[in-house]
Amino acid sequence: MIYLDTSVALAQLLAEDRSPPESLWQQPLVASRLLEYEVWTRIHARGLTRSHGRAVRALIDGLALIELAPAVLARVLEPFPASVRTLDAIHLASLEFVRSRGQAVELASYDDRMLAAARALRIPLFAC
Repeated sequence: MIYLDTSVALAQLLAEDRSPPESLWQQPLVASRLLEYEVWTRIHARGLTRSHGRAVRALIDGLALIELAPAVLARVLEPFPASVRTLDAIHLASLEFVRSRGQAVELASYDDRMLAAARALRIPLFAC
């Protein structure tokens, strides 16, 4: 299972210079509900709602979304072994929630701070 970070979702949607391999989209994908909010906010801010809305919905529909439930958010209140930003902490807490349920999961991200925090938590990384 692959945990999809917003940086990878946006790279795919916006056809950035680096984008994930097609093999990523063949894997079971999971993400925090936060990804949905982050992606739509960026799409709306760039004025791309009409041109990219269908692709955004398709991408999000292909994810198993972890809700921002108290069990997930409680982890955000605890310290992390590396300095993290608030939204990254929510993603990492969501990822740890999946792991706590016995699921093997790798992180797909282009965010260097997120990757560093994941390494500190010994979370396997998906090469993208």
